Amino acid sequence: MEETALRQSVIDACLELTDIGFVYGTWGNISVRWEDGMIITPSRISYEQLKPEDLVYVSIDGRTVRGYNTASSEKEIHRLIYAARPEINAIVHCHSAYATAAADIGDAIPPITEEMCQLIGGEIPATSRFVPSSHHKELGLEASKSIGDKNALLLRNHGPVCCGRDLAEAMITCRVTEKAAKIYVVTTRKEPAPIDPEWVADGRDYFLNRYGKEN
Repeated sequence: MEETALRQSVIDACLELTDIGFVYGTWGNISVRWEDGMIITPSRISYEQLKPEDLVYVSIDGRTVRGYNTASSEKEIHRLIYAARPEINAIVHCHSAYATAAADIGDAIPPITEEMCQLIGGEIPATSRFVPSSHHKELGLEASKSIGDKNALLLRNHGPVCCGRDLAEAMITCRVTEKAAKIYVVTTRKEPAPIDPEWVADGRDYFLNRYGKEN
């Protein structure tokens, strides 16, 4: 697939996530591996407004190579997973309801559906602790360390990260993850763990004063 078509496929995937309620506003992000880096959605731009040229090409070491927008603030999650997992060519981070609820509980989801075995490789691991989005590099390191050899991950008190050999597979993995999370949350009925007050305040300050302004 040539680059413009690949960029459009990312936009189409963003709109699909919006349509099915897996993302809201400008939260969530998608990337695809390209050349020696990745093409990733920009920060704080509505998916409905995106054009192919709005996406940002970032090198594997995190430098913006092409693009006039700020790359997603969570680019570190994407680039560090790509660096560790050469077989992965697309990553989708969304905030679907049940997968986020499972991330709030903080447990790994055991392999409870056949699709999990096939698409994800078994259980869906979870990061061991909450890392605020404002701590970009720390969050990326925690994600790349925690995902192991699986194709999905729960970011504690945040949401799922889903991967695939291509974008279509990563998008299906999102649906498989949400289904597994729904079964897990409904059947276990565990209580979610709230975010500490200091990080609540930091998150509010990040959104008001820093989100979309730093890279």
